[in-house]
Amino acid sequence: MTRRVLAGCTVVAVVATLGSLYFSEVANYLPCELCWYQRILMYPLVVVLGVAAYEGNAGVWKTGLPLSVLGLGVAGYHTVIQFAPDTVSSTCTVGGCTGTVWRGLGVFTIPRLSLVAFALVTAGLVAVAWLDRF
Repeated sequence: MTRRVLAGCTVVAVVATLGSLYFSEVANYLPCELCWYQRILMYPLVVVLGVAAYEGNAGVWKTGLPLSVLGLGVAGYHTVIQFAPDTVSSTCTVGGCTGTVWRGLGVFTIPRLSLVAFALVTAGLVAVAWLDRF
């Protein structure tokens, strides 16, 4: 069970990583400062979770959970300031953190996709932590 959850978390991290690379390298969208922070927190999860899934290492939640929770916080903040840009004075030095450059299915933006990915990884790692404890 733990190995399957870790494999699922790995798939989510891989899709999020490939999606961010697609947006910046293929679609040529300039990543804002908050997007870079989210990338810094998501990219290592691909390797950390992938190795843990291969080895069946349930203790990876101790390494992965801090990364995913921090990423969840950054993505949540990014989503809030994108939703209500007038409420926050953006000090973004790269790109525009409050701007929307892409919208999918009428509801998803890049920060919202990141928020969903970090939420899924966090939920999976919480489940792994729970299984590891009991």
